Amino acid sequence: MLHRQLLISTKTQKLLGVISAPRYSMLVATLLCLSTKLLAQASNPRMTTCLEDSIIDMQLKLVPGNSAGTVTTFYLSSQGAGHDEIDFEFLGNSSGSPYTIHTNVFAQGKGDKEQQFQLWFDPTSSFHTYSIVWNPQRIIFLVDNNPIRVFNNQESIGVPFPKSQHMRVYASLWNADDWATDQGGRVKTDWTKAPFTAYYRNFNIKGTIEGWRTHELDAAGRNRLRWVQSKHMVYNYCSDKQRFANAVPAECRRSRFL
Repeated sequence: MLHRQLLISTKTQKLLGVISAPRYSMLVATLLCLSTKLLAQASNPRMTTCLEDSIIDMQLKLVPGNSAGTVTTFYLSSQGAGHDEIDFEFLGNSSGSPYTIHTNVFAQGKGDKEQQFQLWFDPTSSFHTYSIVWNPQRIIFLVDNNPIRVFNNQESIGVPFPKSQHMRVYASLWNADDWATDQGGRVKTDWTKAPFTAYYRNFNIKGTIEGWRTHELDAAGRNRLRWVQSKHMVYNYCSDKQRFANAVPAECRRSRFL
């Protein structure tokens, strides 16, 4: 029997996502943004109010214990086959192993720009803030205001960039034990540990304010980015010579901070 639970409070700005049955993918909420308030429109998920040029924050407390096979997400996406998308995905782990953040960027339906990081703290014991800066020049992924990745607009060399489509904010908790944990899903979800619960709160959007349309890192931010990428990055598509045997993607030849 499937167990489904979705709790949304616009007063306290908290969401709770729970899964407790195999092969059940649960959409926690579609978050549509009119202001800095949380709007969860379960009865009308196709509202046309969308995002453009924004800083988007979400606080999450991830699934504790043996969360292998589960994926908790916070991402932006447009609609259709040629969609744009900016992903934060949190890959569950075996008890005692660190959580992995999986990031990706899609433009015009094309992704394959993955970077992964292992968190330097326990993301299940308390809430932490995960942020996306999105403007026409670049995308910045941040954890507790620490930059972990920058993806620059390099349309000048033929690299698509997600800037022409409005995107909505989504959050989900789902079972992905065919790939999520330990190199292609070698560790499966242990459903005797269900339910698996992730918590969301303090969703916030700041948009179209002068200065953010060209927001970039200062010297301290660049130093912090180097620290994260040198100490905590576990996968970078630009360094995958097996995957890109003939030539790395064009953007990888421009900057290692992608």
